[in-house]
Formats: sequence, structure tokens, C-alpha cells
Amino acid sequence: MPDSFVVRPRRAATGAVRRLPQVAGIGAIVPYLEDPRVTDLFVNGADGLFVDRGAGAEPDPAWRASEREVRELATALISAGGRHVDDGTPCVDVRLEGGIRVHAVLPPVARRGTALSLRIPAMGEASLDSLSARGAFPDHVRAWLVRMVHARENVLVTGATGTGKTTLLGALLSHAPERERIVTIEDVAELRIDHPHHVSLEARQANLEGAGGIGLARLVRESLRMRPDRIVVGECRGEEVRELLTALNTGHDGGAGTLHASGLGDVPARLEALGALAGMDDHAVARQVSSAIAWVLHLERGADGVRRLAAVGRFAVRADGRLTIEEVRPWL
Repeated sequence: MPDSFVVRPRRAATGAVRRLPQVAGIGAIVPYLEDPRVTDLFVNGADGLFVDRGAGAEPDPAWRASEREVRELATALISAGGRHVDDGTPCVDVRLEGGIRVHAVLPPVARRGTALSLRIPAMGEASLDSLSARGAFPDHVRAWLVRMVHARENVLVTGATGTGKTTLLGALLSHAPERERIVTIEDVAELRIDHPHHVSLEARQANLEGAGGIGLARLVRESLRMRPDRIVVGECRGEEVRELLTALNTGHDGGAGTLHASGLGDVPARLEALGALAGMDDHAVARQVSSAIAWVLHLERGADGVRRLAAVGRFAVRADGRLTIEEVRPWL
């Protein structure tokens, strides 16, 4: 691996240029960052590198790097994102300039060597028009999505990793009226919103002494003091779901969040599990969710690599007080 390299702007086939982070010591991955087809990079210690160009991860036989070099690469990337990775903090997630998201895991947690995962955003800002053109949904569904945003409906975007949840959420919020103030809360800031009044809050890692960390739950509470018109949690993964549901049930319409779920039918169980982390029982979760969230947009990534809106759902409360969901087609 080269000892030092400053990343050049990434150029798409159309000639568009994206400014990438100025990071020394990452020359070995620069060709992949400059390739507009690449969406993900995975470095598995000294075992090799896998590249996803839209059709799934494939090994690159030309890649050569020792475990020491991969660890140095991980350290450089995480430091560029303003965080630290070491034996005391072996698992770290950061966002770099230009929207690249980096996740690193050091040995011995990563058994076969330092594991690096890079998610590289597509060239240009995603919009509902561009998503529709790529096959995510037809034009009449796009029109309904815009109406939903203008009606200030609360929405939850769900799907597995890499299905485009953050991309769709950013495209939706770009249709919010310009007079509205959008406050987004994320563990690692990824949302890109074409909107003039967007305030982005990002969780903070604790320092080497274990102090100073600020989590999502606190940031949601802080956002309520910022007079937001729309509160958005980039990904609900813990107790912050309680603060989000409370906010959406107390007059903060037009809010949104994302949630990992394999299928639409799995969403109620995922929310119950998160509610349990926040000290909420199943009945409390059902009442809060059914009144707070109007629509669930579930995304899937097909074998052809295309990310699609696979289903739309609405929550309801069963006779036994538990949360359930049913698939609907509101544009009909």
C-alpha cells in the first residue's frame, strides 16, 4: 500500500465531481473511491478486499495488503472522521467528507484481522425523480409520496442494510416546505437533504477516559428545545425510540425515522424489542406507535441490485393490545 495519498475528487460518467476527504495514507483504495459504480468496499484484514459495483460484493484478486497496513488504513479513516479506534474502542463508525461512511472493527473482536466496511454514496443528490427513474417506484407512487410529505404525515422507513433507507428519507424531506426547520439526529450523520433549513445533530463518542459521550436519546430531547418543525431520527436502534414516539405524539408532525427490518411483517416485533430497551411494555409500544406513525415504507434490494419500495404499511392495535401492521396501497 502507498504510504501517503490525498484523495482526488470522484468524477461520474456525466462529468460531475464530488469532493472527497483529504486523508493521507489511503492511496490503495483511491481507485475504488473514484469509480462511480462502486457503492461498497469491504476489507477483511489480510484476506482480501471485496467490491460492490451494484451487483453484489465481488473479490478483487489484485488487492494485496498486510494486517498492519489494513489497521493503519482503518486508523487513518476513523481519525479523519473525528473519532478514534484502538484496543479500548475496537468498533467505531464515522462519516467522512463527501458522505462516505466507514465502519472499522479491530482484532481480536474481528477474528481474522481488521475489518473495514465503506459505504460510498452515489454521485449527486438523490431525489424522488431520480429514484423513480432507477426503478424504485412508479410515477404515481412518487406523486403520493410528495403528497404525504406536504400533508406532514409521520413516516417510518424500514428495510435491511443497504436497501436505501437513508437515501429515500433524504429525498422525501427535500420536499418539505422551505419555511420549515428540519432537525435530524443520527449516530453517524448520513442524511443529505436539499433543504435550506436543515440542522444536523450527530452523536458523540466518549473520549479516551470514557467521558463526554452524547447519545441519540439525549439528542432527541435536545432537539425539542430547538423549535423544530420536523424531527427526524436517522436510525432507531435503542432507547431513543421512546423519545421519538413521545415527540411525534405531542404535536411534532412531519417527523420520520428509519428502522432495520427484514420484512414489513417484522416491523412490529422490532419496535417492541426497541421499546423494551426503553422500559416500555408491548401494550405501551402499540399505543404509542399506532398513534404516532402514519405510514411504514419498506424497501428491498433485488437480485438485480435495484432498490425498490416493496410495500407500504399502516399500524393497528390487535384485540390483545399488541402491535400489528397491514399492507396498504394508499395511492389507489
